[in-house]
Amino acid sequence: MRSGWQLAGFGAVLLLALSGCASLGPTSVDRDRFDYTTAVADSWKRQMLLNIVKIRYGDSPTFLDVVSIINQYSLETELRGNLGWSFPPNASSQGIGGTNRYYDRPTITYTPLTGEKFARNLMAPISPATVMSLVEGGYPIDLVFRVLVHSVNGIQNQFGGSARLRRADPEFYTLLEKLRYNQASGTIALRVKKTDNQAALVMVFRKRVDPAVEETAKEVRRILGLKEEAGEFRVVYGSMPANDQEIALLTRSIIEILSDISSTIEVPAEHVSEKRTPPTMEPEGEGVKGKMIRILYADDNPTDAFAAVPYRNRWFWIDDKDFQSKRLFSFLMFVMTLTETGGKEGAPVVTISAGG
Repeated sequence: MRSGWQLAGFGAVLLLALSGCASLGPTSVDRDRFDYTTAVADSWKRQMLLNIVKIRYGDSPTFLDVVSIINQYSLETELRGNLGWSFPPNASSQGIGGTNRYYDRPTITYTPLTGEKFARNLMAPISPATVMSLVEGGYPIDLVFRVLVHSVNGIQNQFGGSARLRRADPEFYTLLEKLRYNQASGTIALRVKKTDNQAALVMVFRKRVDPAVEETAKEVRRILGLKEEAGEFRVVYGSMPANDQEIALLTRSIIEILSDISSTIEVPAEHVSEKRTPPTMEPEGEGVKGKMIRILYADDNPTDAFAAVPYRNRWFWIDDKDFQSKRLFSFLMFVMTLTETGGKEGAPVVTISAGG
């Protein structure tokens, strides 16, 4: 009877060992995809926030890209057993044993953003085509211009960077208001036009519109010094237009955008008095005239943060209940992805074991 129970136990262990041979790959895909997506997204937010805070204090920003994530799973099963009978029966011996080993080996590759890639992605001005494609994609034109543009046809935006601190020209916010009104009415459109065998970006003010909208479009032309009877205008990069049928956008780089945003971060009063950081730039009003994003500080790790990072014995954070700040912060990260241009080669094919 005893041998029968031991044989049954041996069979159970064998069944368990065989079940361990089922592939781990398919079951890991769903879990890993969402877990790593969440982890990378959260770390990306914290890295962006930390660099904005570092710029506020005159520190050098550092960006580290996650180049690849490879996770290898392995499940090893070892089964041992011996059966023996001899006479008399009380001299018989039986034994079973086994070992299971589970391995989870993630390999994550990071690359610091330096040299030519740093200059190309962070220091080069964003192209007017990228700025206008965001407008065409549905982003409010007043938000896009307020964040990404230094000037439009020489009309200056405000800038909080310490090297070129300035307030906006009085007409700049009026221009944004009028452009936003025209965008909401659907009268602004973009198209690519071939001129001298080159593709040119053209902004079009549609005709046959509501009189109030047409009047607003005329006001936009007046502010920008554009030809009143013209319906389309070439969009170019520069400080000033070459003629009255051009819209010259002097755009910002990612570093300039982050520097402008950093000037509005709330910081401890003692840090300002000790000259660790300049005073916070006060807003000129509400909406696009005001703070585009509110980055707060606290002594302890906040419990309801959209993103939070420790720096200089304080916690800097964005409140999860502040939708405007969250939306702009996400917009900044999206714009940064648009600046990644060229230089990427096809990745090699990697074959890895997923267990079995």
